[in-house]
Amino acid sequence: FGGKFIVRGGKAETLEGDWQPERIVVLEFPSLEKAKQWWSSEEYAPAKKIRQATASTKMIVIEGFEA
Repeated sequence: FGGKFIVRGGKAETLEGDWQPERIVVLEFPSLEKAKQWWSSEEYAPAKKIRQATASTKMIVIEGFEA
């Protein structure tokens, strides 16, 4: 689906607000549609099932910008 990791774990430090994330993962896809296709794909389904059963997560998708 053309996705790649931009951020995967690493130390997170809150500069404003009260959010204290334990782990952040940021993926980049060629398009919003490709990201949605990946998320609902049969290929990702086994990993998604494990992630959803073993971790408390929040996932959003954000449309990017052209530089």
